[in-house]
Order: sequence, then C-alpha cells, then structure tokens
Amino acid sequence: MQDFQHVSYLWNDEEADRLDPVERLRYRSNLLGADQRITNTGGGNTSSKLTMPDPLTGEDVEVMWVKGSGGDLRTAKRENFASLYMDKLMSLREIYERAEVKGVKTPIEDEMVAMYRHCVYNLNPRASSIDTPLHAFIPHKHVDHTHPNSVIAIAAAKRSRELTAEIFGEEVGWVPWQRPGFDLGLMMGEVCRRNPGYIGLVMGGHGLINWADDNKECYERSLAIIEKAARYIEARDKGEQTFGGQKYAALSEEEREEVL
Repeated sequence: MQDFQHVSYLWNDEEADRLDPVERLRYRSNLLGADQRITNTGGGNTSSKLTMPDPLTGEDVEVMWVKGSGGDLRTAKRENFASLYMDKLMSLREIYERAEVKGVKTPIEDEMVAMYRHCVYNLNPRASSIDTPLHAFIPHKHVDHTHPNSVIAIAAAKRSRELTAEIFGEEVGWVPWQRPGFDLGLMMGEVCRRNPGYIGLVMGGHGLINWADDNKECYERSLAIIEKAARYIEARDKGEQTFGGQKYAALSEEEREEVL
C-alpha cells in the first residue's frame, strides 16, 4: 500500500467485505468525508453503478446510486443516496440533443434536472444532485467527486492545465471550469472515452473527479491523486515567501499615531 502523508488511509477490508454493494458505496463515502483535506463538509459526491433486480419484473438492471442533493459524505447513510436506472439516464441524451439551443446555462440544461425524476429506481424519494450527469456519463462503475485542498490549489492556479500535465502526466486529465450540469457531464464522458488511460480529471477552478471499476480501487485512486498533488506543492513550498513574502514594513508606533 502507498505511504500516505497528506491524507488518512482508513479502508478496512474486514469491515468492507461484510457490506452489500450499496453499503460499500456508503462506506467509501464516509471514509472520504472523514478527512476534511479531501472534501469540505457538505461537499463532493460519490456513485456506484450496480446490478439490481427490477422491482416489477425481477430482471437484473443497471442502477446508479449517487449521493443525493444536500447532505454530507462523512455522515451519509443509505437513505441519502439517489438511485436511477442507467438506461433511462442514457436516454436523456436524446432529449438534450434534440434541443435547438443547448449548452451551459441554456433552458434545456435546466430542464434536464427535472427529468431525473423519470429515471428513479424503486420509488427512491431522495432527490438527485446537480452533479448526477458527471457520474452517469463517465463510463466506469465507481466515481468520486471531491474538493481536496491540494487539488483545488492546482485547479485554481493560473497555469492549472499545465500543472496538471506536469504533476500527473497521462494519468489525469484536465477540463476547464464549467457550471455543473448535463453539458459538463457529456463533455467529461467524451474526454474519458478519448483517453481510456485516464483515472481522473482535474476540474479547473473546481476540484477532482476520478473513477475505477472496483470500489476500493476508486477510494485508493482518490487518495493517491490527492497525495501526489500535495507532495508536488510541498516540494515547492517557500515558507513565508510562497506568496511573495512581506511587501510593506509595518509603520512604527509614532508613524501610526501621526497617520491617525
């Protein structure tokens, strides 16, 4: 196992192996949320695409469980996750593509949010997050979206794209900032398909999203990406000079009294 210095590795195989697939998603989410260097309170979301029995036909169907709107990863319980039929989510793309005007902040993008209710699995009352398309269109079973301190430092930098390539090479890609929604989800899905070697994306001005086809591996990839960013920053830390150091000397007491 990798030596983590900037995040806490909390996974316990014995505990995780006792859980059903949805509870393993809940477990992974709780561990990520337990370390505030990984994501802020109430921030981030996680998902798993699982095979479940259709409540009407009994047939196996693919269902995406994703942390619902609101709530906190650290304290999330099973009832805090929305569940949606994947085939219905995929069919929403046709509705979106038929719109004459589409893209970020267009009426059709806002209308798509209400359409998620038509995709609900097993009458789950939990409302879906605005980030639902980000998880749905990434072609991997497990997805983590977090706001880690170290990755945000990269994401918010002026040279964000160049830094991402310098730190992660061909392993992690970069996408520019865009309001979360249907259009961003489609764009990220396309980036994944064009770059099958990627394990994650730095979201410019926003945070991190990464994935795997194994639950534990997704958790470990989240930590590894965050750790790598943190070590890059630490190696270049200049202490008090990091942000340029002191620019102006403090006025003496006599000078302060004169100004006042």
